[in-house]
Amino acid sequence: MPVKSQLRSAEPETPRSKQAEKMRYLRTLICGDKHERAARQQGATVIAGVDEVGRGALFGPVVAAAVILPEKTRIRGVRDSKQLLPEERERLDAIIRKRAISVAIGFADAATIDAINIRRASHQAMLAAIAQLFPQPDFLLIDAERLDTPCLQKAIIYGDSISISIAAASIVAKVYRDAWMCRYHEEYPQYGLASHKGYGTEEHLRALAEHGPCPLHRATYEPVHRVIELRGSC
Repeated sequence: MPVKSQLRSAEPETPRSKQAEKMRYLRTLICGDKHERAARQQGATVIAGVDEVGRGALFGPVVAAAVILPEKTRIRGVRDSKQLLPEERERLDAIIRKRAISVAIGFADAATIDAINIRRASHQAMLAAIAQLFPQPDFLLIDAERLDTPCLQKAIIYGDSISISIAAASIVAKVYRDAWMCRYHEEYPQYGLASHKGYGTEEHLRALAEHGPCPLHRATYEPVHRVIELRGSC
C-alpha cells in the first residue's frame, strides 16, 4: 500500500474544547466490576481486561496490556490511565501487578505500524498480550475494539473508564510504555521523549523539523511524513 494512502494525522483532530468536554464527562463515570459480573453470569470464569496505549504517538511502539483480576477485586483509584498523574499510575501499577492473577504485555513497533496500519498493529499487540496470559481467559473485555479471536469478548465504549479490568490494563500498558520512552530518551535525547512520550507536542514537532525523524518514528503519520518529504526535497 502506498505510504500516502495510510497517512495518519497527529491526534487529536478534535478541538481542545471538545477534548475538555470529553474529559469532564469521563470523570463522571464510575469504574467498577459491572461488566465482569455480567460475564460471570454468562458462565465465564477467567476474564481479562485488554487495552492499548500509544496509538496516537508519532514515535515508537503501540503497547497493549491484558490483566486478569480475581473476582470482586476493588482497587481504590483505578480508572482510565489518561486521567491519572504519573506517580498515581505507578503506584496503582504496583498494586495491580501484586493483586492480579496474571498480567501480560504485547507491542507492535513503528515498522509494523507503518506496514499494516495502526489499528491492525494495535490488535496484533493486544492478541500478543492475551496469548501470554496464564491461565488463558475465556472472556475478554476490550476498550472499544473487537479482536479476531474465538474467545468470547465484549467491546465496551469508554471501557477504560467503567471496567476495572480494562482500566487496570490501561494503567499497566501506560506505565510500561512511558518507562520505555524514557529509556529511548537516553538514545535519542534530541526529541525530548522523556517529557512527551513520543506524542505530537509542539516540542516534539520542533525537534522533528530541526533534526528530522529517526528510524523509530512512524513514517506513515502525517507530521513525520511531511518532514521526510521536506527534507527529501531539500
